[in-house]
Amino acid sequence: MIFGSTGKPVVSLSVGEVARRSGVAVSTLHFYERKGLISGWRSSGNQRRYERATLRRIAIIKVSQQLGISLAEIKARLAALPGDRTPGKADWARIAADWRADLDRRIGQLEKLRDNLDGCIGCGCLSVEACPLRNPADRAAAEGAGPRYLEPRR
Repeated sequence: MIFGSTGKPVVSLSVGEVARRSGVAVSTLHFYERKGLISGWRSSGNQRRYERATLRRIAIIKVSQQLGISLAEIKARLAALPGDRTPGKADWARIAADWRADLDRRIGQLEKLRDNLDGCIGCGCLSVEACPLRNPADRAAAEGAGPRYLEPRR
């Protein structure tokens, strides 16, 4: 039996149980573990085991991926969660607050792209005659390559 930091026994789940309860494939669990997003251990019978708290971490991973957040960023956020217990509402609120500014920035970029997509890709060169951003003398080129008008100003 495994004991947590509180001295209480840890409820462990098999890889199959975690896969079934989280809705992800066993191979995905192994991938997450290789990437350092979740962790488990081997039982005395050499079976892969996970704490029940792993289910909450997987839920966070899945939702974050659906929002377009990279695995590297997810890993960095998960590292701030407690390792000895299931993350709670306050833990999630802290992570969500950290992500809010980044998501707001992404939303702003997407809105700019949506609003300018029909006439310009953001650099001013799809159609000089009809460009809603007007780029006389190719001023955007002086700022460098790429979609300069859609990138946040530095």
